[in-house]
Amino acid sequence: MPTYGPETTTDEVIAGIDLAGRTAVVTGATSGLGLETARVLAGAGAHVVLTARDEAKGAEAVAAVAGPGRSVEAGVLDLTSLASVRAFAAWLLDRHERVDLLVNNAGVMATPMGRTADGFELQFGTNHLGHFLLTNLLVPALVRGAPARVVNLSSGGHVASDILWDDPNFETTEYHPWKAYGQSKTANVLFTVELDRRLAPRGVRSYAVHPGMIRTNLGRYMSREQGASLQSKVTRADMPAMKSVPAGAATQVWAATAPELADQGGVYTEDCGISTKHAVWARDPESAVRLWTLSEELVGEKFPLD
Repeated sequence: MPTYGPETTTDEVIAGIDLAGRTAVVTGATSGLGLETARVLAGAGAHVVLTARDEAKGAEAVAAVAGPGRSVEAGVLDLTSLASVRAFAAWLLDRHERVDLLVNNAGVMATPMGRTADGFELQFGTNHLGHFLLTNLLVPALVRGAPARVVNLSSGGHVASDILWDDPNFETTEYHPWKAYGQSKTANVLFTVELDRRLAPRGVRSYAVHPGMIRTNLGRYMSREQGASLQSKVTRADMPAMKSVPAGAATQVWAATAPELADQGGVYTEDCGISTKHAVWARDPESAVRLWTLSEELVGEKFPLD
């Protein structure tokens, strides 16, 4: 088995892996980690469906990924709107009977206080609830693609907050962008735990990913002062250096394709390996069930086990 680490790149991870005949869906694939993931999966032979918030950006991403022997298309998905999530899922299921890989890559970070079209706090609604609904709507196709995988992009930033169980949408709690971000990333891990418990018997495994620190559009909401403060904290804490995009995307590509993960799931990964560095609250199976129930209530739809 290869030895990987923080500097491992997507090309190293995908070497020797053949995804011909597989369909992969990558959300938020117009730039950064998502675009790199789409490029690598398409290069390995998968038919890639990437998502963008509008058709023009989707067309640009397709052009960036396309090449000889590659199969790629784009669909419009706005995770801040449950109606858009449902419309995209219906569009995808109409075009593809099966989905083998779902990489829930899209997200926002440290945004000013805002709300989605359905009234959810922007980061919780985008990073978690949109992907929660999308994944569940695609479960029939994922089961038909079994053995299939779902990869949820989380972050080491989840340590900033557990779920605010009594006020996840900051209706009465004073808003702090990093606390809200931390909650949404904790939700990504807990969702992974419960999704794997539910779907592993049906051949679908789930993985949460901490990609590391990478300069991408994810940081577009941070001011220069916030960015400098974050970098200072990283330096003082002796955290790993910033990664390149190919190194940052490597773990999600590894989680989506590594043969050694075939018989395990519901885990937190970083640097192309399984990690136990995540917060205790993000590992609790009872909290994972509790979040699932809360998420069903918020999106207005239940997803039974059978």
